Formats: sequence, C-alpha cells, structure tokens
Amino acid sequence: MNRIVERFARLREREQKGLVIYIGAGDPELEATRQLALAFDAAGVDILELGVPFSDPLADGLVNQLAAQRGLESGTTPARVLETVAAVRRESALPIVLYIYYNLLHRRGVREFITEAARAGVDGLLVLDLPPEEADDYAGWMGEAGLCPIWLVAPTTPEERIAQIARRASGFLYYVSREGVTGMQSTVSSSIGTMTARMRAHTDVPIAVGFGISNADQARAVARHADAIVVGSAVVDRIARLGKSPALVPEVSGFVRSLAEALRPA
Repeated sequence: MNRIVERFARLREREQKGLVIYIGAGDPELEATRQLALAFDAAGVDILELGVPFSDPLADGLVNQLAAQRGLESGTTPARVLETVAAVRRESALPIVLYIYYNLLHRRGVREFITEAARAGVDGLLVLDLPPEEADDYAGWMGEAGLCPIWLVAPTTPEERIAQIARRASGFLYYVSREGVTGMQSTVSSSIGTMTARMRAHTDVPIAVGFGISNADQARAVARHADAIVVGSAVVDRIARLGKSPALVPEVSGFVRSLAEALRPA
C-alpha cells in the first residue's frame, strides 16, 4: 500500500488529524534536508513535502522563493533530491511528496522521472503547474508506479471543476486556503469550513489544508475542518534564519513538534 494512503488510514482509525510539513530540498544543503526529515519523523510529522528547487517558482511567496534559490545555490538538482529521499528511506518510512514544477519532469522525461521517484522511495508528486485536464498520461504513469498524484483546489475553483478534480484524487486533496502565493498569515481564511464541505460532497479522499498556517493556534483552528494541515513558510523561515547553525535541526524540529502536539493533545 502507498505510504500516504496507509498513513491516512491509520490516522482515521485513531481519529487523529495529520501534519504535513513543507521544506525546500537542499536548503541550506541536502544533508540538512536528510537530517530534518528524520527529525520530523520523530517529532510526529505524517507527511514530508519536499520542494524541488526551480528557477521560476511562480506559486511561491518570497520565503519559499528564497529557499528555492538557496537550494539551487547549494547544488541541488532533481537527481540529487531523489538520492536524498533514498538516503532517508534507509532509516525512515515517513511518507514523502515532491512539490515540483512540470518543467523539471518534462526535461527528464515525465515517465522516466516518475519511475525514478518511485524507485527512490517517493510516495506522491504535487506538480504545481500541471492542470488535471491535461494529465491523463501523467496520471496513468503515476498509477503504474504506485504513486499518488496530489491535486490542488483553490477558493476560486468552481463546483464542476471540484468534482472533476475529486474524481482524480489519490492520497489526499490539497486545499489552497488563500488566493495568491504561499506565505505566513496572521489569520486563517474564514471560508475553509465551507470549501472543505463542498469538496467532501465529491470524495472521501482526505483533505489537507495549507497556505498561511504558521502557528499552533491556527493549526488547531484549521484542523477542525480538515483531515490534515500543511505548514510550510513558517518552517522554511526558521530554516532561513538558522542556516547552517548547529541549532538548525533541534530548533526547527522543536517547532514542528509543537504543531504535532497541538493537533494531538495528550
């Protein structure tokens, strides 16, 4: 069974909400990425989303754009990201999704990349700029490889398109709770409950909500409506401030642990 599907099945059995953490691969270097992945597993993270550095990350706000830049500067390539995933796999079964732009798949060869990702231990791909309507071959190859194609739903997505996306859903559906790009926010969107209810009318696939969640209180608030929450920029910002400091892994994983504990109080 795919590790994402297995993790959400376990969460449902325990009546728990999931925690998805996003970081930029290779920020500040790939060894740090490996160490953070293992520390996140120990801290209670359910799924790790690894951003594959790209020169034109149009869906990302400044925090994640700078992380992509640092990843490129550290020599991170898609192939080296897969090597890092394979290294994590030797010690951890933490589900891993690659957050990636289509051009990177196209350059390698979409089917070839999917095959190599599965071999390395990747569990799903979230291709930011690939519309589901144009992804028949991609979806078929993902199914053959046992990977989950993760699709996005936005506040502006009309009902008919929500239904179309939901029919293709596997692993989880990612609800982008705000219009625009990624980034930390002081408040959570007031439309999350309405939108997740609309999505659930079309699918029983788990729904993860992200874009803007940056602290434990927001995590708890959003988790009332979602099966999982996604936190990215708030983690990436801490990585940026700590850089190659010896405190990087313990401090960032400590923050992540506080989010996990907020979702699953003792």
